[in-house]
Amino acid sequence: MPLQKILTKKAPAPIGPYSQAILVDGKFLYTAGQIPIDPATNTIVDGDIKTQTRQVLRNLEEILRSGGASLNSVIKTTVFLKDMNDFAAMNEVYAEAFGNAAPARSAVEVARLPKDVKVEIEAVALVD
Repeated sequence: MPLQKILTKKAPAPIGPYSQAILVDGKFLYTAGQIPIDPATNTIVDGDIKTQTRQVLRNLEEILRSGGASLNSVIKTTVFLKDMNDFAAMNEVYAEAFGNAAPARSAVEVARLPKDVKVEIEAVALVD
């Protein structure tokens, strides 16, 4: 099964020993979890859950695009929240980004996220 590492400068560089995404057999793209890092400055985007979710989704979109997929071809996401009380606000931004695509999704509250951010999202997509 051929695996291809995906790397784009339009999204944050990995901060550990992992890839931004892995393309499997040219068909399925698995992204690493993305946090609200601005790739231009390599710093965390300050702000509320909506601001951070928008940046996470921009990062995901760039990685998906680099691997030949898009938000419209996402099959499944996992959303990790620092505080489940932020779910409704995150969900509002998420719905704007995915529209009618509405991929399958899990959302969980976690004790802590990298760099103490409010949200992290990973995705699995079918390559267009």
